[in-house]
Amino acid sequence: MAANLGDKLVIAISSRVLFDLTESDRVFREEGLAAYSQHQIDRENEVLEPGEAFPLVQKMLRINEKLGGEPRVEVILLSRNSADTGLRVFNSIEHYKLNITRAAFCGGESPYRYVSAFGCHLFLSTQAEDVRNALKNGVAAATLLPSSKTHRDDDELRFAFDGDAVIFSDEAEKVFKQKGLEEFARSEKASAREPLNAGPFKNFLSALHRLQAEFKPNECPIRTALVTARSAPAHERVVMTLRAWNIRIDESLFLGGLPKGEFLKSYGADVFFDDQQQHCESASPHVSTGHVPHGVANERG
Repeated sequence: MAANLGDKLVIAISSRVLFDLTESDRVFREEGLAAYSQHQIDRENEVLEPGEAFPLVQKMLRINEKLGGEPRVEVILLSRNSADTGLRVFNSIEHYKLNITRAAFCGGESPYRYVSAFGCHLFLSTQAEDVRNALKNGVAAATLLPSSKTHRDDDELRFAFDGDAVIFSDEAEKVFKQKGLEEFARSEKASAREPLNAGPFKNFLSALHRLQAEFKPNECPIRTALVTARSAPAHERVVMTLRAWNIRIDESLFLGGLPKGEFLKSYGADVFFDDQQQHCESASPHVSTGHVPHGVANERG
């Protein structure tokens, strides 16, 4: 963790997940960089509409109000814009009264290089390659998919995570991919007391757990859920791993291969993270969904 940010939970977001930049992106793709820059400058006092991650960011920043004292959550903007074209983004941040003060405007270059320098626990973007690079640098990251869901208008923040290749490493998933379900179940039962290695979201989950611990149990605005395709007997190794890590998950759903979308809707997730595209597509009509391009399911041929 970067020393100047102390022990905060630090989340980095791109401007395109914080705000709806669909029209600006169309100008860039169809007319080029110069036209895009002029488009943003001409409209720098026009407030942007909220994007996919806007409700999540609002809720994260409200946690600071609930705790009082020194802020415990920091949201940082990482953008491919230049500072000049990014002025519209910061004007919109000010309009919505979001307490976001730190940013990196990279003038067309990928901003992933700064996720470690800022000490980020999580990076959310629409640029899959930026997300892959952040993951390679040891930071939890996801590509946010478009969602038609209606966000809950309350202060409770509900995270949902897949297990293998997200919270945990993909070591068990490799067995499943290479040798099938029967061998996967046999292997996991035999290794039930052997903790899984950490996946890319373990540190983020740990940071959330520490933040939860600062609230009284019946007053915590953060709730976490594991939503996995695993079923018994493969569930035991998951339980033992989390116990070894001293991390508490509020809810655990072992679905045995059932589609995850309806369960995530019932849970009321604000955001769900999964490494498999098919599960993300099942979830995205119901909840905001982040694809984690990590592990054996995302290996390029």
